[in-house]
Parts: sequence; C-alpha cells; structure tokens
Amino acid sequence: MDFKTSWKNFSSKKTNISSLIIAVISVVITLSLFSRFILLVEERKGVSFIDPLLTFFNAIDLNIFIFSLIYISLISGLIYLSGHPRDLLIALVAYIILVWVRMLMMYVLPLDPPPGTINLQDPIVFLIGTGKPVTRDLFFSGHTSTLFLIFLCVKNKTLKPIFLAATVFVGIAVMLQKAHYSVDVFAAPFISYAAYKISEKISGKISPAAF
Repeated sequence: MDFKTSWKNFSSKKTNISSLIIAVISVVITLSLFSRFILLVEERKGVSFIDPLLTFFNAIDLNIFIFSLIYISLISGLIYLSGHPRDLLIALVAYIILVWVRMLMMYVLPLDPPPGTINLQDPIVFLIGTGKPVTRDLFFSGHTSTLFLIFLCVKNKTLKPIFLAATVFVGIAVMLQKAHYSVDVFAAPFISYAAYKISEKISGKISPAAF
C-alpha cells in the first residue's frame, strides 16, 4: 500500500487523525517531563554494583558510533512510519509507555554508573534536554529499548533485520563504554515488547477502523 492510500484509509475515520495528533502532543509533553525528571535523578545518590560482564575490559569511547547509529536508525524509522500511520500510532503510544516505565524504574531503582564509565554524550539531549551530561538514567537502557521498538513497529522485511542489528550493536556498544550495566541492556527489549503489545491493544480500541 502506497503513502497516499495508507493515509487515505487511515483518515477515513476522524478519530484516527485526532488520536494521532493527541499521541504526538503526548510525546512532546512526556519528553518535556522526562528532561526535568532526569535532572532530579542526577541529584540522587544511587547504588553501584560490580557487573561481572564489565570487569574484563576497560571502557571504550564509542559515542560517535553509538549516536550516529541511533539517529540514522531513528530518522530512517520515522521516514518509514510516516507512510504507515497505523504503525506510527502504535509506535508513538508504545514510546510514551516506554518513557513512563523508565521514569518509574529509575525512581524506584536509583543507580550510579558502573565503575570506569565513559559518559554517553547525546548531542540532542544535551542541546534541547538537560543541558549537561547525564549519567544516572540507567535502568533500563533507553537507546536500546527505543531501537528495539522501531524494529517491532517497522514491518518492512528488508528494514527489520537492519533495525534489529542496530539494536544489538548499540546494546553492545553502551556496555563496552560501561555507560550501562548489562542488566540495563538485557532488560530493554523485553520491556519494549511489553510496551508494544500494550500499545497495540490501546491503539486498536481508540482507532478501531485503522486496525
């Protein structure tokens, strides 16, 4: 189904468009709240523990690789989803769920970064988010979970393995940089999958004509 036909079918029911607009606004509000929440997290003392998988090597600075791969994947994913409004709605709702679950997890499980960490230097977050390095947004890995969510939402058989590979590479890279504990990364896909399935049900109820 081409871009025009997808949007024509999706917009045949007005509630679909209104649901999508509400989802976009909700993402903006959620990210605004998240950026403020992160500042509070940074001021809290957390727990640091020895991760057996991270004891065998020194941290490697992979910031350029990590964020190049992340933003190429995000842009590619959004371009694809822009032509598939049904999947775009699911992705947006799932992402909102994902961010709120992350905030809950960080609140109840405050962590300090692993010993020897090299800080992740996300240029976008630094410029429009907190304005300073973030080190305690640990459990669970937001970058890994977001890329896995894109993998779940994109249905194209050529792109799916690419997004899955990007998820794996970023997950490994943030551990090599000791920016996350291994449990942060391993838990991320499972939580993304749960958010995706919940979003499918929610989106199906608010915009049934598109499903």
